[in-house]
Amino acid sequence: MNQQTMTLYTDTDFFSPYVMSVFVSLTEKALPFTLSAINLSTGENLQEAYTRLSTTRRVPTLVVDDFQLSESSAISEYLEERFPSPDYARIYPQDRQERARAREIQAWLRSDFMPIRTERSTEVVFAGLRLSPLSDSAQQAANKLISGLEPLLSDGRKYLFNEWCIADTDLALMLNRLALHGDSLPEYLRQYASYQWLRPSVQQWRALSQK
Repeated sequence: MNQQTMTLYTDTDFFSPYVMSVFVSLTEKALPFTLSAINLSTGENLQEAYTRLSTTRRVPTLVVDDFQLSESSAISEYLEERFPSPDYARIYPQDRQERARAREIQAWLRSDFMPIRTERSTEVVFAGLRLSPLSDSAQQAANKLISGLEPLLSDGRKYLFNEWCIADTDLALMLNRLALHGDSLPEYLRQYASYQWLRPSVQQWRALSQK
């Protein structure tokens, strides 16, 4: 097969949950790629060189040869289609309905739970930051997350579906915003998130964020 040249643009701290999602997708598929860090705090993402690559002016952006794509879930879906099994590992479920549910989970995590993302930033996850107790709105968001996951994970399963998929990593990141800060969380969700965090591809990302 032809060898593609891939570059994944990341934040300089390696704290972005969305870059992490794409990093894990690439790593799980065993696709060779290089990382290029963009300094968001200085507005490097708004400078001309980067705006030519990224429609959204955000990270992640993945460049594959002469094709550029931003937004993490769009990138992972593209990778699944461009590099399908059996030559490459799956990052979405094989079953069509489960695959749709995985994308539902991803969309839910990205479009909801702003109070959690605000009050439990990824500095909690990757740098051990300690913050004030959750506000009422953040606790309500946490309760909504927990109640939504109960039918999916309360039986103690290790994955959302029969096997790991990229939605498991995305969900574990959201849960670990709470779990790693010591916020209240059912034990089955705490164990689920902890198990996902041991995955080698996730550990590789964590090593980058801890340099």
